[in-house]
Amino acid sequence: MDEAAPQKGTVTQRAIERIKVMITEGSLEPGQRLPTERDLAARLGISRSSMREAIRALTVMGVLEARHGSGIYVTALEAGDLLETFGVVADLSRGPRLVELLEVRRILESAATALAAARITDDQLGCLGEHLTAMNTTDDPDEMLAHDLAFHREIATAAGNETMAAILEGLSSRTFRARARRGYQEEGAIVRTRREHAAIHRALAARDPEAARAAAAAHVGEVKEWLRAELGS
Repeated sequence: MDEAAPQKGTVTQRAIERIKVMITEGSLEPGQRLPTERDLAARLGISRSSMREAIRALTVMGVLEARHGSGIYVTALEAGDLLETFGVVADLSRGPRLVELLEVRRILESAATALAAARITDDQLGCLGEHLTAMNTTDDPDEMLAHDLAFHREIATAAGNETMAAILEGLSSRTFRARARRGYQEEGAIVRTRREHAAIHRALAARDPEAARAAAAAHVGEVKEWLRAELGS
């Protein structure tokens, strides 16, 4: 196993890669406790300080977790935990990079909505309808956006792909401020947002993947073009 580990980068980076190899090869399983810092450092032939830094980095990534008084464990390796740092990157993005993130979201949101059209349950469709009704009956931007986020989160869940849902969660929550600014500043944005969500809901209710894909693409595309215009001005 050790011979297959990458031999480039800093000692800490190599330690990170070697622990990841241990996980992918199955010598460390999700939920399993790691050997002590001393034993693991000796096993991998690195210093304890480098091992400590590697463990700290993998904890930030969501690969490992420290349990007080118990030790260091491999997490369940759920997509949401592993992709949390991606959301932080999205949150810190500004200007043209935020437009790029919206382009990524448009692609994934379209795919997720198409999948949801084929897989959504009656209960999930009913939940979407409740969020849609709430968006249509409030004039409070914060409340509307809260239901907007919940609406898209329900669709991502209905798509049945946890990794895609985790990525979209980061993209949706990190574009929250951009949509809030759109709602406050652009005349007619609330009316269009309600109409766009209604179109998505109709396509899902009809179990029509292509109509759902198109409706989702149009919705996110509106936000992206607004933001692009804002940056241009």
